Order: sequence, then C-alpha cells, then structure tokens
Amino acid sequence: MCANYDSHYKECLPLDGTCYMFCIAYTNSPLCKYFRNAVLPLNPELEAVFNGGGSALKECKFCGNGFVPVGRQAYCSDSCELDGRRRDAALRAKKYRRKT
Repeated sequence: MCANYDSHYKECLPLDGTCYMFCIAYTNSPLCKYFRNAVLPLNPELEAVFNGGGSALKECKFCGNGFVPVGRQAYCSDSCELDGRRRDAALRAKKYRRKT
C-alpha cells in the first residue's frame, strides 16, 4: 500500500533519486501507476484534467466549486442543489412581489 512500492517490479522506489518513470515507458501515459491508480480516483476534478477532459469541468451554480458533471448536472452535490433551488425560488418570489 506504500506510495513508493511498485508491485510490478516488487521493489520500493528510491526516495532521493530521479523519477524512474522518465526512463521506463510501460504505458502510453507518462503518469506513474500510483498516481493513476491511487491519487486520480480520489479527485474527480484532477482526473478529468489528466484524462483529457479538462474542459469537462463545470462550476457549481451555488458554491462555485469545480466538479465533473453527469449529464446536464448544474450543482456539485445534493445539498448545493437544494440550497440553490431555495435561493432561486426566493428570488422569483421577490421579483413577483415587486411586479404586483
């Protein structure tokens, strides 16, 4: 489970040397296996950037955080969606009261 252990070669990577990934090419991607398998899945925004979908990031309408949308999703979470809809409903009601 260590970040410096390479299960393919069954050895620990050196901590104080140059990155061996620049010398070994065992995939089409220049990212190391640990970064691809352990770091990227935990951060969907970073994963979208490194997987070529950097433009796929969307800004949440309520809090402004970046997220990877599923379909036409406009909010990053259910709580932001609930709060955003409440805010929009309050603004609609305020605008309606001004008109009448």
